[in-house]
Amino acid sequence: MKTKLTLTVQKRVIDRAKRYARRSGKSISQIFEELFEQSENPVIKTEAQHAAQRLLETLEGVKPVETLSDKELIRNHVARKYS
Repeated sequence: MKTKLTLTVQKRVIDRAKRYARRSGKSISQIFEELFEQSENPVIKTEAQHAAQRLLETLEGVKPVETLSDKELIRNHVARKYS
């Protein structure tokens, strides 16, 4: 069910929204609805959340650290020490 909503915003924001809607070929209502329907990307983020998001995106490309068992670590240490 569609319902009408009236918002009070600055004139410059309305002008920017209209330009964006024209460029994207969508109505302001469609843009507003899509913005709030996005579940993965919350609308309001703090600077800390933005920083954490950038860090996570950076770390996604990092190769995982190879782990060795204790026996393998001791064997490698002894081999380096006495070779």
